[in-house]
Amino acid sequence: MQYEINKPIFVVGSPRSGTSVLTWCLGKHPNIIPLEESNWMGRLAIDLARYYQIGSARGEYSLLSSMGLEKAEFFAVFGSTINDLILRHRVDLEKKRWRRAAGPTLPIDLFVSRYYARTRWVDGTPEYSFHICGLRKLFPNALFIHIVRDVSSVVRSMLLFQRVSGRRLAANEQEAYNYWLRTVSSCLLAERAYGPRVVLRLRHSDLVNEPEAAFRSLLNFLGEPYTPECLEPLAQRINSSNVPADFDGSDPQTDPAVVEKARQLSTELEKDSKFVEPSAVATDEIETAFDQRARDVSQLKEEGKVKDLLVLRLQKEFDERTAWALALKEEVKVKDLVILGLQKKLRRRPVDILKRILTGKSRR
Repeated sequence: MQYEINKPIFVVGSPRSGTSVLTWCLGKHPNIIPLEESNWMGRLAIDLARYYQIGSARGEYSLLSSMGLEKAEFFAVFGSTINDLILRHRVDLEKKRWRRAAGPTLPIDLFVSRYYARTRWVDGTPEYSFHICGLRKLFPNALFIHIVRDVSSVVRSMLLFQRVSGRRLAANEQEAYNYWLRTVSSCLLAERAYGPRVVLRLRHSDLVNEPEAAFRSLLNFLGEPYTPECLEPLAQRINSSNVPADFDGSDPQTDPAVVEKARQLSTELEKDSKFVEPSAVATDEIETAFDQRARDVSQLKEEGKVKDLLVLRLQKEFDERTAWALALKEEVKVKDLVILGLQKKLRRRPVDILKRILTGKSRR
């Protein structure tokens, strides 16, 4: 069954490094479906880690432990379901794209029928640079492409990206450099942890200068035959920030040490083409980071529950005081009416009657 094929592709790396165009290039392959940026699967993996911990916390008295369900299987079942859903709805996805396309040249049935044979998908969400460990748990056979671009070009593009999409990637130069460092460092850790058979590093400059050679190597890594259609999206600039040649995004407030660190790493990556075998040390590091992130999320959620209970208590107290205030207001209204009635009676009586009332000698 085609739905049983579960070997997705993830394009990771810093935003503005070419993740989008590479995803669409791969989407031209007759066996690969390009997805929109999803940005939820990594978070799902973190939540699953929390739920597995809850479901096995009491040992044999917990359901997951009593069934002998290992964590790896727990994750993989959810990943398999995601894969099946994507493949099952791949034609629906393409129909919507066809309808959005300007002036399609092929009949929709012929255009969409090509997607029935595609058995893999590619997701180019840059945020997944921080979730490679979790995605590997969901999809044990997944492959990752780490696209690396010169940091100076990335920073310039980040700072101008708001003009293209209206969405800000970095508020200033230092934030952009830090963003690049964080994403690239996360991907490099995954390279060391899983090795070149799982994570392939692709230089953006190779994609631009030697696209055919780059794609032949890339598709060989993915286990797919080369097809020249993958080069078609490179003929035009997709999702470009259109950075002017004279644009200067430098900021005197930027920490020079951050800039130097990023540029030094960028230079090393442009020169370094060596790939090392998986490192047990790096594997422990990436697993520890994932577990810590799951614990942090659990702690935040627990703190959130405490705050929610506090909010509910304060809301109840507020409601009670509001009800008391409304009741008091009604009581005041009643007393005001009594006083007004008495005042009217007093105005209708002569002064001597009033005196007798005050001395307590008048009759009712």
